[in-house]
Amino acid sequence: MDNLCHTLVGAALGYAGLRRKSRLANATLMIAANLPDLDVLVLATDTPSIAFRRGWTHGVLAQLVLPLALTAIMIVLARRRRARPGEPPVSPGWLLLLSYVGVYSHVFLDFLNNYGIRLLTPFEWRWFYGDTLFIMDPWLWLTLGAGVWLSRRVASPRPARVALTLAALYVAAMLVSARVAREIVIAAWQQQRGSDPRAVMVGPTPVTPFERQIIIDAGDHYQTGRLAWLPVTVTFDAEQVPKNDRRGEAIAARQTPAFQSFLVWSRFPFFQLEDEAGGTRVSVGDMRFALTNPLRDALGRGRFTATTVVPRPATGGEDATGN
Repeated sequence: MDNLCHTLVGAALGYAGLRRKSRLANATLMIAANLPDLDVLVLATDTPSIAFRRGWTHGVLAQLVLPLALTAIMIVLARRRRARPGEPPVSPGWLLLLSYVGVYSHVFLDFLNNYGIRLLTPFEWRWFYGDTLFIMDPWLWLTLGAGVWLSRRVASPRPARVALTLAALYVAAMLVSARVAREIVIAAWQQQRGSDPRAVMVGPTPVTPFERQIIIDAGDHYQTGRLAWLPVTVTFDAEQVPKNDRRGEAIAARQTPAFQSFLVWSRFPFFQLEDEAGGTRVSVGDMRFALTNPLRDALGRGRFTATTVVPRPATGGEDATGN
């Protein structure tokens, strides 16, 4: 999820009553709720960000270590800062517990979207996908933000508690609907095509919880579609998106560092090839980030692509696969 959502979760937990457990409790919750995103610092280096993100700082080892480090820092800060009237004393035990609460809230929320998270890093680098919430969910912003604002305004934890309860019910409903939607889509595909999809994603859409985006891996191509809840309708688009992953140029491009880094993260990769002087320009994108725009415009935008030029063989002829 985005950092606004993570921060609001930490703030809501604090205003629900936890901020009274120790000095700097509220700050600890909000910082901890964002702490795994320390890996965003990779953007200042030459390391491909999508190959590194949501790995080391989101895995099981970091989940254990980061709260300990944050607690130590907050204890030092709390003891060096003069207490304000009415503030509770410093409680190392509570600061540690709140640090874990904040970090685990972050990990759980990141799991819920379709970007993915490597929960078992560094022991296993497999990606996990919740396919439940869009990475920026305005309903969570509004619910949690209203709860925090009202709790501050009336000096009561009740609005924040109500907001957290509503947010939890919303997330639970979306989790259930995501699992049910997946089963519905697989059954519809089997009925129409007579075979199982190689892989499937039934992911969230921006703003509306009553529709879901579909990606079907059909072997040599992808098929997209949409599921609507009111009424329950599954529609598969007529357009097929070829993977082009067996083309010789694509195979050659996969050996480059930029493509290898991209493919570490990619879930539904597809390649586009364009002839140019002296070779073939090969671009790779991911279908998860090609659904909100026309597919032909998906490549070449932002950091969710990689591009290289594969030189044309001097002897000409067929590519490595005979195409």
